[in-house]
Amino acid sequence: MLDDLRVVLVPWLTARVLLVAGYLVALAGADRVVPGNRPTALTEGLIAWDGTWYRDIAVHGYKALPDEALRFFPLFPMLGKALGVVTAGRTDVALVLIANVASLALAVAVRRLVRFERGNDALADRAVWMVCLFPGAFVLAWGYAEALWLLAAVVAFWGIRSRHWWWAVAAGVVAGASRPLGIVLVVPAAIELARVWRSAKRDERVSGLAAVVSPLVGAGAYLAWVGAAYGNFRLPFTTQGPLRGETIDPISRLWEGLHQMVGPDRFSDGLHVPFAIAFIVLLVLTFRWWPSSYGAFAALVLLAALGAENLNSLERYGLNAFPLALSLAVLAKDPRVDKVITTVLGGGVVALSSLAWLGAYVP
Repeated sequence: MLDDLRVVLVPWLTARVLLVAGYLVALAGADRVVPGNRPTALTEGLIAWDGTWYRDIAVHGYKALPDEALRFFPLFPMLGKALGVVTAGRTDVALVLIANVASLALAVAVRRLVRFERGNDALADRAVWMVCLFPGAFVLAWGYAEALWLLAAVVAFWGIRSRHWWWAVAAGVVAGASRPLGIVLVVPAAIELARVWRSAKRDERVSGLAAVVSPLVGAGAYLAWVGAAYGNFRLPFTTQGPLRGETIDPISRLWEGLHQMVGPDRFSDGLHVPFAIAFIVLLVLTFRWWPSSYGAFAALVLLAALGAENLNSLERYGLNAFPLALSLAVLAKDPRVDKVITTVLGGGVVALSSLAWLGAYVP
């Protein structure tokens, strides 16, 4: 563990230094463009955007907030509320602490997963850099549930791939209770269980089946509560409709996005299209370079993002499809390519985080 920490601390700290640079850029830009009238997100700091929802849920509970709050699953704000006892009631501080500690643990988990899969320390180290600097990864330092959810997802993959099924069960429950995307883990777990089913003994089959359904248990507990409290268990999903727009097929959405790149929307949804294209290329490489469970998981996460009329937060969804970052690490095998990719990604952390704080980008 200490060896892992020594390795991952450098990219983890680098991402936070770049985040500070992004904040300073946003401050300078705001003070120059709108002196004395800084954007709301900038004043909220590391608890901006969705972070304010998690904070308010932790402090006030769902019932005191609009139904829109139900789209944020409960485990992360519950942990923030619990840790708030230690942080003198500062739930916002508690949420940021949880996110940053979870992201450090995530870096360790990524390194160990890649070492398990490939037995290659250099590739494992690059994978940590790619995850820490991937587009949208600045939210791993914000009061977002991303770090906790990704940690659970990576641990779940290690569990299902190494046949430590009960680790996958625990991680699946955490993922399902953290974000709606947690249910996607059912698919890779089912793929890996099917792969070993014939050679597995009865006890392993039972634990494997538990791993498959565990994300549904985590999500189902919350949906059952919503159904009992609000009379409609589907509200956590239906309340997202006005924000993400109508569900459309990803191919049509990409085609529309290509037109937006040269139209009046080129500085809104059009900006996401190059990222979408890059993610699709990485998805193809993921199916080529990694086991099918990785590709299936990444594909489902991307479909959830590209199937929406509104492409806001696409880069964050790309981060959630973490096998894409692993494929980027493979692609960066040549040191010269690695240097170019990490430089571009580092600049992206500064740019996207500053735009998010300026209110021009939805993380």
